[in-house]
Amino acid sequence: MRDSKIIVFVTLIFLSTFFLWTDYSEARELKWVGCGITKKAFMKELSKAYERKTGIQVIIKGGGATKGIRAVAKGLADMGGTCRHTIDDPQEKGVKLHRVAWDAIVVVVNKDNPVDNITVEQLKGVLTGKIRNWKELGGNDAPIHLYVRKGKISGVGLMAREMIFNNPGQEFYAKAKLMRSSGPLERAISGDKNGIGISGISSAKKRKKLKILKVNGIAPTKENIGSGKYPFYRPLYIVTKDNPSPEVQKFIQFALSNEGQKVISEQGTVNLSEGKALEGK
Repeated sequence: MRDSKIIVFVTLIFLSTFFLWTDYSEARELKWVGCGITKKAFMKELSKAYERKTGIQVIIKGGGATKGIRAVAKGLADMGGTCRHTIDDPQEKGVKLHRVAWDAIVVVVNKDNPVDNITVEQLKGVLTGKIRNWKELGGNDAPIHLYVRKGKISGVGLMAREMIFNNPGQEFYAKAKLMRSSGPLERAISGDKNGIGISGISSAKKRKKLKILKVNGIAPTKENIGSGKYPFYRPLYIVTKDNPSPEVQKFIQFALSNEGQKVISEQGTVNLSEGKALEGK
């Protein structure tokens, strides 16, 4: 009888230790899924800084803004990244968006394209197929090759439609080349002297073979985005459940802290204090 009690006691100690160790191990890692623009804007560096501070690793996987929101909603990721707001869809219920920075939608062309500026009206004409030759924009006599994101609810696709046309259902030129994400779109234009498309500045600025156009004569510099002078600015969010776990809450607190915001700014991204003028606009 005494031996049986000892065995039970030892077993309980072992199981308690095992489960405590398992909980600790699992707490040392968080999974993030989201848009490439948010990842390039700050997420990789912010995660590294958080790991150095806490020892907790953030595993980062892409997939786009929509996937970022919906993976969190389904419980497939601890956090997500998105460059668009949520939409009225059952797959996007039960999540909370934490604004941590600002980005901008930009017009990109090949670096060898002589055009440096485009007006909003000209951009509308290009996106709808009414303008099809570069000479109409002051460029060479050559056909415009328009590249756009596939679908209407991607981070770039939805926000561009809302900001440029004030219409989330706006149709783009039927003969535009459809791209699955911003990365392939940027690479395609990098290799096409007659290409044009829209992307996020946090991603596009890292492509050496791309040129970012001014819009109505205003360049999307960090200062112009933060002040609202450049027109097509948008928030960048970290997505969590409505009631995130304590460890996820700690990461959000770090992202919003002076230390986290400094990391974001150091990547050339407009942080919350630098974009204070944009609040409420």
